[in-house]
Amino acid sequence: MISEPSRYWTVELQAQPSRIGQVRRIVSAHLRHWQLDALIDHASLGVTELLSNVHRHAQPDKMCTVEVALLLDRLTISVRDNDPRFPDVSEPGDGGNEFATSGRGLSIIEALSESWGVRPHDSGKIVWFTLQAPPSPVALAPLAHTVYGATTAGPFTGRDLETVPFSEMEEPLHAPAAGRSVLAR
Repeated sequence: MISEPSRYWTVELQAQPSRIGQVRRIVSAHLRHWQLDALIDHASLGVTELLSNVHRHAQPDKMCTVEVALLLDRLTISVRDNDPRFPDVSEPGDGGNEFATSGRGLSIIEALSESWGVRPHDSGKIVWFTLQAPPSPVALAPLAHTVYGATTAGPFTGRDLETVPFSEMEEPLHAPAAGRSVLAR
């Protein structure tokens, strides 16, 4: 049973440094609105890393699309660009130097996410990662209801409605007069 509707947000942009900060703030605002505050730090860092990779590496242009989707208990953030080359994840940074100042973006994504990946899309690619969403802060109470059937007496016990014509019922059903509440009887 789906207890909450899915949530989705997308934006198309040029992956320029000034835009990356704006998108990071917008993603954070959406997660706050969706009551997913616990995911803001990881989601913001992840989207920053993916957009920075587009800015540094994508060819022929820096156009990309960011998608944020929450479905049940999984938040997926993806960035689609027009460069068909997949990122090289074999050695981070400058030749595997552990003190490198760049080239660690996908290692960071791997460390902070539940799962991540790259897949081709049209003439480019999509790089994505998922985060486990915390349980909803407002638990839905089960609906209490009774189902009347062959094994229960039902709400009309003692009244044989099939033999009483509708016009002779004690309180006939009718619409309330204009401006009058049903409870005002």
